[in-house]
Amino acid sequence: MNLKQVTASLLFLSVSLLSAQDQKKEKNDSIQDLKEVTIVANKLLGSKFEARNRTGSAYFLSKQELQQQNYSDINRVLGQIPGVNIYEEDGFGLRPNISLRGTSPERSSKINIMEDGILMAPAPYSASAAYYFPNVNRMQAVEVLKGSSQVQYGPNTTGGAINFVSTEIPDDFKINLRSSFGSFNTLNSYANVGDSFKNFGYMVEYNRRQSEGFKNLDNGGDTGFDMNDVVAKFRINTDADAKVYQSLDFKFQYSDEQSDETYLGLTDEDFNRTPFRRYAGSQEDLMDTEHTQFMLTHTAKFNDYFRITTTAYRNDFKRNWYKLNDVSAAGQSSSIANLLDNPGEFPFLFGIVNGSQDFAGSALNLKNNNREYYSQGIQTKADYHFLTGDVYHDIEVGLRYHQDEEDRFQWVDGYNMINGNMNLIDAGVPGTDSNRVTDAKALAAHILYKLKYGKLTLIPGFRYENIKLERNDYGSNDVNRTGVDLSSRSNEINEFIPGVGANYKLNRELSFFGGIHKGFSPGGARPEESSEQSVNYELGTRFNHNGLSGEVVGFYNDYSNLLGSDFAATGGVGTLDQFNAGEVDVKGIEAQAAFDFLKSNSNFSLPLTLSYTFTDATFQNNFDSNVGIWGEVSDGDEVPYISRHQFNVGLSFIANKFEAHANARYRGEFRTQAGSGSIPANEKVGNNFIVDISAKYRLTQNFSLTSNIINLLDTEYEVARVPAGLRPGHPFGIYGGFEFRF
Repeated sequence: MNLKQVTASLLFLSVSLLSAQDQKKEKNDSIQDLKEVTIVANKLLGSKFEARNRTGSAYFLSKQELQQQNYSDINRVLGQIPGVNIYEEDGFGLRPNISLRGTSPERSSKINIMEDGILMAPAPYSASAAYYFPNVNRMQAVEVLKGSSQVQYGPNTTGGAINFVSTEIPDDFKINLRSSFGSFNTLNSYANVGDSFKNFGYMVEYNRRQSEGFKNLDNGGDTGFDMNDVVAKFRINTDADAKVYQSLDFKFQYSDEQSDETYLGLTDEDFNRTPFRRYAGSQEDLMDTEHTQFMLTHTAKFNDYFRITTTAYRNDFKRNWYKLNDVSAAGQSSSIANLLDNPGEFPFLFGIVNGSQDFAGSALNLKNNNREYYSQGIQTKADYHFLTGDVYHDIEVGLRYHQDEEDRFQWVDGYNMINGNMNLIDAGVPGTDSNRVTDAKALAAHILYKLKYGKLTLIPGFRYENIKLERNDYGSNDVNRTGVDLSSRSNEINEFIPGVGANYKLNRELSFFGGIHKGFSPGGARPEESSEQSVNYELGTRFNHNGLSGEVVGFYNDYSNLLGSDFAATGGVGTLDQFNAGEVDVKGIEAQAAFDFLKSNSNFSLPLTLSYTFTDATFQNNFDSNVGIWGEVSDGDEVPYISRHQFNVGLSFIANKFEAHANARYRGEFRTQAGSGSIPANEKVGNNFIVDISAKYRLTQNFSLTSNIINLLDTEYEVARVPAGLRPGHPFGIYGGFEFRF
């Protein structure tokens, strides 16, 4: 019997096990008080209770958990969650590459990244690569939803959704301050103030992050970043006892970043000798961004059983990643990815890049990857729940109209290399490299019905997506965009996405859940780019016995068509064109457990948490992707950049005035090109075992001293071979600071 049959059999068995006696016995436990529904527009789950009772796999990281390790790197935060597969890039988590259950990880483009329930990729339909990512420093919760019953959230429904819940307006006056400083002159400071009155509330916060970076640039220079993030929230509301309680919330967010980041990594030989080196050819590389968000949310609570929430939103993001793209000199030329993979074939060009070879002419081509994005729309969600006898019903209906756009206006500058220093020789003309606009208009709707009867919870639902994509390419010779050389293409996608999940609560200590849903990710503006399609299955159990709690889930994603994308970030040309990769099977196991060894002690706590993920992702057909991350693919090849084994363990000691936390993670090796069998050395990123620790001492009720150590064992390890060459993870770093709360 295969996994599909087992899943279907379990769902049938769950229904069959119900008896009249069980229904009566469990009536009070199975039907929640109708006034306790936690469905809120800006949250997917809202609490650990909701996560434990989903009909699909879900994980909720609370504010307390986020602050235990004091992580500012989202890779380290999400690395604790089973089913999340990540490859790092810069060591600080500025631009993570996230996969959920084997989805393609490049720039997190195949999952839904949200903040307060709003899609946060710069252009989630027309250019879904997540070059902007919400700042985890200012979040009070992180929610991860995988598997069935996620048809509420789109457009990507294969792997799942990650929602960041930003700091909410407090119920009473609060001030929060925290700051830390340490290795590589890294500073992380945060301030927050807020209050609520009878009919008004507010919250303002500011976060500053900066670092000189841990890499060593030839001839000196910073390899770090400077980031600012400001959020302001205001709320007006009726009296709490109004016949129809209403509130109007306004949110403004602004952030900017200047980071000395590069696509240029190291050759294998140089990485083994000096893993934190940066070649001289990357000295001018700079990422410069600005992001703004406006949200206006209206909530109408007609009674304890019916509410409607509507949000209008606008996100703007502009960035210019000025970075070395390719090298041309002495009749030779090469992309930096090809050059670092084959330095022996281009010794002269490689000498220019590493600064050992002088060349007076224009050789180093730096591209202004200049792009502007916007996304805007309005979404509304209505929730109504009621009882009929012993049966609890909840109906959720959602509708969203969305527009987004990516505007590329790029050019290339030429530099020479003299004595390890770059000099501008040939200034490019803006618009003469890439000069095009891609936009999308999307109408999405979903209906979700929740039924609770006795021990059984059943949630069927479906989603509809209508997407219109258009790309207008003005060409490199029409920088004024008169349309004389205009090339256009368009595509329209209509998709129905059904799903069903079930949860059977055998008793207070044991439950089973499972589901089936359709996986979907939209294609691009070319009609020949078919959408990504799959059928996804999961089967799991949750348990809680004598203080030991946990969850074990098996999943199987059956792709009939996997989409690949041409990202420069994965060694491709960077057109963002998608291509059909055909059939892929992804199957695996996710497990997590928690136990407090001192659960009977009221003064101390010693909790242990464990998580493990096994992922087996293999292609089921032959094709040549001809770009970047996949290469030439044969039936049975493993999907690259997916670790088969991941393990995380956390151990804490918590007392009244002192607490300490240790977190250790193991990430298995993975291949960087599709293949099978043993991984060739030049296509492998090795495994690693990293330990982080943190501690806090409370001097008073309001003031605490904090410290944390990143990479306690000072392990030198590689994290990726893209965009070009090997890249290191964060070395040993120690940081100290304080927290003040009032």
